[in-house]
Amino acid sequence: MILISLYFLGIVAESITGAIAAGKHKMDVFGVLMISSVTAIGGGSLRDMILGHYPLGWVKHPIYIITVLVASFLTIIFIPFIKSIYKIFIYLDSLGLVVFSIIGTKVAMDMKLSLIVMVISAVITGVFGGVIRDLFCGKVPLVFQHELYASVAVISSLTYIISTYFFNDESAMIITLISGFVVRLLALKYKLGLPYFKVD
Repeated sequence: MILISLYFLGIVAESITGAIAAGKHKMDVFGVLMISSVTAIGGGSLRDMILGHYPLGWVKHPIYIITVLVASFLTIIFIPFIKSIYKIFIYLDSLGLVVFSIIGTKVAMDMKLSLIVMVISAVITGVFGGVIRDLFCGKVPLVFQHELYASVAVISSLTYIISTYFFNDESAMIITLISGFVVRLLALKYKLGLPYFKVD
């Protein structure tokens, strides 16, 4: 129940960040809805298609796409207010990253797939919605730049997997949520990132 509630919170946060990204590129309403949708549920959809996990999450649960559409329209209507509290959505995005990573891990785990596939599933679920958003907006995806983002998905996935050996599922989720969220916030505060490759 906790994970589902946080999942919806993550969907709303990602929808809003997607809508704002579309607005910065002066897209029409259809463009806003498309960018919001791929940001919020694109990673999970891509994961399901790669793993053969059907039906897709938003097909099985249409409430997900309805949530995206409602959040997108509310963003358009209340953008002056949302811009004034936008920093909050940075924290919600961080929380959403960890939640999506746990869900990606659980999907692969329930399918009894290997450890490496579980971790890759977490990364795809947590990160690739933002990758698709940035590509559609003509930007180099944030995850490919000097910032700990995909790494947080990997850390969250491994934390969850290891925790399930010692604790029940709910406790493992809580441990992962707290640790993954803290790592992401520390990365943001201290501008932590992976070494980058530069060619002059």
